[in-house]
Formats: sequence, C-alpha cells, structure tokens
Amino acid sequence: MSPTEQIISENLTRFRLARGYSQVKLARMAGISVAAYQKIEKGQSVPRVDNLQNIASALGLNLMDMVEQVPKLSVVRFRSQKKLKIRDEILVQVGRWLRDFNYLEKLLKDNVPYVFGDLSERVSQQVSIDGQESAQKAALEAREAAGLDSDEPVLDICGLLETKGVKVLPIAKASTGFFGLAVGTADGGPAVIVNTWERIPVERWIFSACHELGHLILHLQSFVVKDEKENPNEENEANVFASHFLMPDDAFAKYLKQSRGLSLVDRVLKIKRIFGVSYKTVLMRLLENGLTDNSIWGRFQSQYQRQYGKTLKLKDEPKGIHTDQFAKSLSHTDERFKEPSKLDRSDFMEDRLRGLVRKALEENKITLSRAAEILGLDITSMKAEVAAWNFDVDGKLVA
Repeated sequence: MSPTEQIISENLTRFRLARGYSQVKLARMAGISVAAYQKIEKGQSVPRVDNLQNIASALGLNLMDMVEQVPKLSVVRFRSQKKLKIRDEILVQVGRWLRDFNYLEKLLKDNVPYVFGDLSERVSQQVSIDGQESAQKAALEAREAAGLDSDEPVLDICGLLETKGVKVLPIAKASTGFFGLAVGTADGGPAVIVNTWERIPVERWIFSACHELGHLILHLQSFVVKDEKENPNEENEANVFASHFLMPDDAFAKYLKQSRGLSLVDRVLKIKRIFGVSYKTVLMRLLENGLTDNSIWGRFQSQYQRQYGKTLKLKDEPKGIHTDQFAKSLSHTDERFKEPSKLDRSDFMEDRLRGLVRKALEENKITLSRAAEILGLDITSMKAEVAAWNFDVDGKLVA
C-alpha cells in the first residue's frame, strides 16, 4: 500500500463510519460499484479523480479531505483504567478539530492568550512534592487568574475556559471509560475534550472540564500520548483541583451557612445547583472539611428516599437532564442514573469555534461546506445553523 493509498483508505473509513454509512450505501451514493469502492477503502487501488470526487460529494466533503493526512498528536494526556477501543478514533477527531480551530484563528488573526501558562510552569514541579495541598492552592490561583471572585460560582465553564485561551471540545462517545482528555500547547492546544454522552450527567461534564484543566496546570510532564495507564495520585490531584476551582471553601462555607434552615438533602441539592457539581462532590467536601463523617452517605440516601420516594445508590453516577432530542429517545426508568436537581445541556456549551466559523463565513474566507465540515454538520444542518445565527424565534434580526 502506497502512502497515498493509505491516507485515502484511512480517511474514507473514518468519514464513512462517522456518517453511519455502509460500504454498499456509500458506493451507491457515489455511483460506483461496491467492489470498486471496497478496493479503494482497503487501499488496494488509487481511485480515479472523478470517482474520488463522487465519493467526496456523497460524504458532503471536498476532494482535499480525501487525500489530506490527519494530524498526529503527541503532547496529550489521555488515560483510562481499561484499554479504550475508541482511543485512536477520538485522537483523530481531536487532531482534525485542533487543526481546523487553529487554522481559523490564524486566518482571522483572532487568537486568545492562555492565561494559565505561567501558573502551570510555577506549580507543575511543586505539586509532585505537596500533592493535593498544591492542587488546592493551584485551583484558587487559577480562579484568581481567571478573574473570579473568591465566592463566585462558575456559571459557564466552557465560556470561561474559552475566554482564557483554552479550547473546548464536547464529543459524545458511548463509553463510561472515557470522560475527558487534555492536549498541550505544542499540539495546538491548550485544549480540553469532554465526553458529553447522554448517559453521563451534565454535572460530570463540567467537573471533567475542570479536571482536565487541572492536568494542564499540574501535570505537564505527563502529557505523553503513548502513556495510557492512569496515575492514581495525579487523578486525585486533578479531582481536588476541579472541586476547589468550581467550589472554593469560602464560597462553600457561605452557602452552607445560608442554607442552615433546610434539610440535609435540600442543603446539598441547593449547593450543588449553585456550583454546578454533583451531589457527591458536595458530600465529599463536607467530609474533606471535617464537617461530618462517613455516615453522611447513608443519612443523605435515607433522607432523600423519605423526601422524594426514590433511591440513589452510592456506587452509581447520577444522571442529568438532556436536550429534548435525547430525552425523547431515552428511557428514564432506571432511577440509579438520576441526578437530583439536575442541570441542562445548556449549562455546558462551547461557543468560540462556532463564533470563528461564523466570522469566517461572513468574511467569505471559507465556504459553507468547509464550515459544515469544521462543525461536523451536513450541508442542510449547516444552512439551518446559518439561519439561526441571523434571526431569533420571533423572526427579528439579531446582531
């Protein structure tokens, strides 16, 4: 297999699977025989230009997409407890996304400085000595660098990270073995990637984004793409960072005191909603601050069952609300996955890449099909997206 044949083979396979097409369906859409298509995808032959163009058109792409080599990432922290079958697929998707993101930033001369860079250089060695104590301190310093007040909740984690120079990519993968990963500056980052699969609660999405930011600040020495096994100490430190970045002690104490008149369950649910964290994160903070003991888990569960007539098992990660699209097709009969006082998908939305795409389109620097590719949409959906940019639901022009 020649280099050109291999590139075309890899690209075709990835694009086809991403769209859910079988080889037979794509061959018919492109107007070529199934046998001819299969040889092309297997890298057994270099297709004629017209055949490759027909295949690209059937996929809603341009010819260059078929022959372009996917960027290879190296400065990545992507680890899991078990071997992840979709790891390579995710890395390819992230590599293309980063390439497109950085292309638009350069094209439009619209780059956002990374505000946590100096902090990372300063604490990355210290955390290896002080561990969780350094992680907690780094979280408070990161909040300060981000311009957050000491008792201010993070209302929009994606917006906050994007305005501080961190690229954010939500991708939905049907896996509980992958919650997120981070990419360093040498590979076009800094970036955090979060698994927004419908069976993972929004609270976990938010926590994962902060967890990956923690790795970017605390563990730059661990950004080696070939390392796949989790480091328990580093995971714990990133968890501490995320917890204190989202819910600093001063703010936690403030709202805990304000809610003294409520039951334990309602206090926990109120605090978790304010900070956008899981109820488990609130209970863990009570333990961490010495305000309770391990009996808190049983007392919370029994009180919750009495108040709401439902059981939340400690071993399960509760489930948050999803968009109407997901809710219509999702069974909610399994109470183990429910998150009390749930967050919505709108609590976790990235904006910067879409803003860059809109600007590039309005300045005629990219085509509609290129915009669709960057956002992972088909042409029809892209046209609907453009229409939604210009008018609100009442038909009035929006700036």
